[in-house]
Amino acid sequence: MALWMETGSEPVTETEKADLDAIAALKESAAMELKEKGNQYVKMGKRYYSEAIDCYTRALNQKVLSDSDNSVLFSNRAHVNLLLGNYRRALVDAEDAIKRCPANVKALYRAAKASLSLNLLAEAKSHCENGLKHDPDNQEMKKLLKQIDSLKFDQDQREAQVSRAVGEAKDLLSAIESRGYKIGKSMFREVVGLRKPVLDKNKILHWPVLLLYAEVMSSDFIEDFCETDMFSAHLDMISF
Repeated sequence: MALWMETGSEPVTETEKADLDAIAALKESAAMELKEKGNQYVKMGKRYYSEAIDCYTRALNQKVLSDSDNSVLFSNRAHVNLLLGNYRRALVDAEDAIKRCPANVKALYRAAKASLSLNLLAEAKSHCENGLKHDPDNQEMKKLLKQIDSLKFDQDQREAQVSRAVGEAKDLLSAIESRGYKIGKSMFREVVGLRKPVLDKNKILHWPVLLLYAEVMSSDFIEDFCETDMFSAHLDMISF
């Protein structure tokens, strides 16, 4: 066989071409055998998952298979990584499979599962929707999408609540600073609890106010003292 060739050179003679074709055929056969061996290791259970990953990796490293075959190999390795809880690796493998064959529904499903496990809900939803474009009747994909939609709804609700709370806190701080008020350390929490100042929709501040009567060792607590109120309006309601 004419194997002694300069690096980077092209085969010239028919013999050289035939030799290279034969080598490629051998490597392709070896890659397919490694794929099937990896599949067998997966069926043998968790104890053999690392061997399965090694077989799929060695098959990919042959670099002789078609994009379609390599897509299957990446998808299979993603499956094993999912089973092992290696979600980031599973996602990378599944997305590599999708790049080589966008219609690989198993790869899309595994990408969605890995994304969900990483709490990447938007990505998980996108992979599911793409999978259903290629296989509209896939019940597992539909079930997964329903689960993702439910989790995403809850996540969006929480994020909206946090966003509102942050906005309200910023508005409150801005209102306090614009009035030149200085906030000291919280005191008498055992009396006032966790009540805090509030800025209403008309941009008016409401304060929790504690009145202390040191000479008689007593106190009164006003939960909502509007900044536009007069002390006398509240004192009239307090009995001594």
